[in-house]
Amino acid sequence: MLASDYFVPYLDYGEDKFEEKRSKFTGRLWHVETAEQATAKIKEMREQYWDATHNCYAYILREGNVMRYSDDGEPQGTAGMPILEVLRHENLTDCVCVVTRYFGGILLGTGGLVRAYTQGAQVAVAAAGVQRMSRYTVALIACPYHLYDSILHLLPAYDCAVEQTDYGADVTLTVTLPAGGEDALNTALAEASAGQVYAEVMETRFMGRRVK
Repeated sequence: MLASDYFVPYLDYGEDKFEEKRSKFTGRLWHVETAEQATAKIKEMREQYWDATHNCYAYILREGNVMRYSDDGEPQGTAGMPILEVLRHENLTDCVCVVTRYFGGILLGTGGLVRAYTQGAQVAVAAAGVQRMSRYTVALIACPYHLYDSILHLLPAYDCAVEQTDYGADVTLTVTLPAGGEDALNTALAEASAGQVYAEVMETRFMGRRVK
C-alpha cells in the first residue's frame, strides 16, 4: 500500500454538459481502480452514445502508474491529451473521464477543440468533486465511565474522530486519527487519566476528505 497522499473523485460519478458553437459536449468522470473498470466505462459510453461524433477519454490509475487517452477521431492532440491534462492538473488518479461530442456543423478549429475538451473534463471534475486520500490510524480507547466525558472532549484537538462507542465494563471507543499522531494522543490521554487510558493501534488505512 502506498504511503503518500493521493487524490480521487469525491463522488463515484459526476456529469455536466455545455454547448459550443452548436456542438454539444458532455463530460463524465468516474472513480475507478483498475484498467478493466476504466475500459468498461469507455466501452459503455461508446455503446450508449454510438451516434455521437466522438467519445474522447483519458484515465489515470495508481496501479502501475497508468495513463491512457484517446482523441477518438478528433485531430491529434486536441481531445484526449487536454482531458488528461485536466486530470493531472487536479492531481487526480483512479479515475476515467469521457467527453462526448455531438457535432453541430461549425468547425471549432484546433484551439477551439482543445478549449472545449478541456472544459468538458473540467465540468466533469467539478460535478464529481475531489477528495484527498490520507493514511489514518484506527485505534481503540477503553476508559472508565467517570473519565469518559473528559476523554471525549480532548479528542478533537488531535483530529481524532469517534467511529463507534461500545458500553461494557468500560466505555470502548473506536477512533480514527491521522497516522503519526498516536504518540501525541497517548501523551494527552495519559495526562488526562493519570496513566489509566491509552489508545491501542489496530490498523492503518486510507480515508478520504473532500477538498473541492
